[in-house]
Amino acid sequence: MRRLNPNTIHPPFAQYAHGVEVDPGARYLFCSGQLGVGRDGAVPESAEAQARLCFRAIVAILGEAGMSMADVVRINAYVSAAEYLGGYMKVRDEFVSNPPPASTLLVVQGFSRPEFKVEIEAIAARLD
Repeated sequence: MRRLNPNTIHPPFAQYAHGVEVDPGARYLFCSGQLGVGRDGAVPESAEAQARLCFRAIVAILGEAGMSMADVVRINAYVSAAEYLGGYMKVRDEFVSNPPPASTLLVVQGFSRPEFKVEIEAIAARLD
């Protein structure tokens, strides 16, 4: 895979690539949006703790497919308030490999339940 950050456009604002080119023949894994909820149903209060649970769930899904965070080519993340951006980005940087994937981060009005503050989805690709 090749990360694309053309020098003719503004560089990424954070730890992500503007684009990721995937080689032909790669297999893809699409992870549904993961919410910050533990296996026991507990939802932590902080956006940072919720983001950590989201990424741990993504790591588990990737593992089931024989993949890792190094295979992630795109992350879409959603937070329910601008004040949660920093906590999300701190955790993202703990989990994201280098070189980083393409990424989008949006502030949304809310999720299916009011206690959720973060949702993260991912796409991975791997040549076997």
